[in-house]
Amino acid sequence: MDWNNVVWDSSMWLLKAYVMTVVVFVVVVILLARFTKWGRQFWRFAAPYFDPRRSPKPLAILAVLLLSTVFAVRMTVLFSYWYNDFYDSIQNLDETAFWHFLRVFAILATVHVVRALVEYLIGQTLDIDWRTWLNHHLVDDWLDSRAYYRDRFLDDAIDNPDQRIQADITNFVTTSRSLSMGAVTAVLSIVSFTGILWDLSGPMTVFGVEISRAMIFLVYIYVLVTTVVAFWIGKPLIKLNFLNEKLGANFRYALIRVREYGESIAFFRGENVERRTLAGRFADVIRNMWQIVFRTLKFSGWNLTVNQTAVIFPFLVQGPRLFTGQVSLGDVMQTSQAFGQVHDSLSFFRESYADFASFRATLIRLNGLANDNQHAAELPVLKTGKSGDDLQVEKLDVRIPTGETLIEGLALTVSPGQSLLVKGPSGSGKTTLLRTLADLWPYADGTVSRPSGEAIFLSQRPYLPLGSLRTALAYPKEPTASDDVVRDALTKVSLGNLGDRLDETADWTRILSPGEQQRLSFARVLIARPAVIFLDEATSAIDEGLEHTLYTLLGTELPDSIVVSVGHRSTLNQFHSRGVELEGEGRWTESELVG
Repeated sequence: MDWNNVVWDSSMWLLKAYVMTVVVFVVVVILLARFTKWGRQFWRFAAPYFDPRRSPKPLAILAVLLLSTVFAVRMTVLFSYWYNDFYDSIQNLDETAFWHFLRVFAILATVHVVRALVEYLIGQTLDIDWRTWLNHHLVDDWLDSRAYYRDRFLDDAIDNPDQRIQADITNFVTTSRSLSMGAVTAVLSIVSFTGILWDLSGPMTVFGVEISRAMIFLVYIYVLVTTVVAFWIGKPLIKLNFLNEKLGANFRYALIRVREYGESIAFFRGENVERRTLAGRFADVIRNMWQIVFRTLKFSGWNLTVNQTAVIFPFLVQGPRLFTGQVSLGDVMQTSQAFGQVHDSLSFFRESYADFASFRATLIRLNGLANDNQHAAELPVLKTGKSGDDLQVEKLDVRIPTGETLIEGLALTVSPGQSLLVKGPSGSGKTTLLRTLADLWPYADGTVSRPSGEAIFLSQRPYLPLGSLRTALAYPKEPTASDDVVRDALTKVSLGNLGDRLDETADWTRILSPGEQQRLSFARVLIARPAVIFLDEATSAIDEGLEHTLYTLLGTELPDSIVVSVGHRSTLNQFHSRGVELEGEGRWTESELVG
């Protein structure tokens, strides 16, 4: 190594190696995306992010990261030659050279440290930016396709989409970078250090046959055989890692349900049942973990044995040559270092198999989430239109997933100021009808036209988003109503005591009783003043007196709104002008009510 021209030589090497690396990297990615299943799954989440038409930033970051990776290999090569010259200076007792190469080492070490820190920053920038984009992409896809709700209608719906979004995205991004850059480093190191080994390697006699450049052949054959065995040992880790994520998420979901339905469980004294359920799911997690442990023991044990055995190879070959004066101590040390680099680089794919197995499991889970979103979006849905001021339903047929008819040929028109009560026995399709009118039920045909104004659906179990009470009252819009308007609405629904807590952030679902939550929903209606109000047993947790007050409020405060209610109580008749009785097997009758 000519240390006087090392900067120029390294610059030329870096330029050539970088151009070749970029070309090979692109070709390999294209081939994997075209000819392997996991490559296509990877490309599904990588291609949109790195598309320069969306933003040139990701490709720019990746290009700099590749440059840093190539530079790191060059630094390792320089350290290899430094080892040779440094140990030669010790062998020759050359004090001047000794101190000279210590100064060279200080420069190399400084450059190496700065490069490593810069690479860390670049890598983290890529991880964070990619994770941010992928999170927004999948969350938007999950919400826009309404898969968070409609996946219940799929035959093969995925488990735990929340866990896939929260954890698998992070694993996918970080492992994609570490494996890809690790592979680039490994291939470049193999090429670079094979040349060094070729120059340093000598002949070796095996069973009376002299093998020229024996070091090269030994390392390649050794790593090839041990890698094949490692892949065979580690293959079950793909399935085990997938199950580990799934079973862990199932256990976490069971814990969340205990917290969510804590009051019901406490009333029933259901601790023992929940304990058995949690214990069973946790046992599945532990059972799978032990399988991973035992498989990893075999896999890691094999890799450790292979790596330790490889340490003595260069000394076995170069030791006799050192003692006969054919090579110097520096040559032996550089041989050991170069052999280790080639061995480690060739072994990268073997030792990374466990990470790759986890990566494959992550790809499967993310791909399942994307497929689930797509299938949910492809489910049929009854499209609703706008038709002036009336709510119009024509030739509406509603079915259950098995094809059995719930409602057949429903036709009605509800004008502003009118109210409709939908009644019928359990299972006749009352709530399903409301889901159909809200574009949520996929098994329906016909025509539904709603007024051009806003429509609000109040369910039996209200939804209160996390955040302030003001946010909950304005949901799903941004809070714009004045404090006086909001407090007035709360007072009218007998929740005036909450008027001073509008900006208090809390989990209001846990603070308010079911009846209070239903009254809060009515306050939301008074503030929003929608054109159509759909109520699915929205007063089931409220006594008849309060129910009378709330329905009277709708009539006096929103006289021009259309009200469609689903309910069982006979007391609801007086608040509606018309009624539809669902009789089952598709039959229905319409009647005038006292209202």
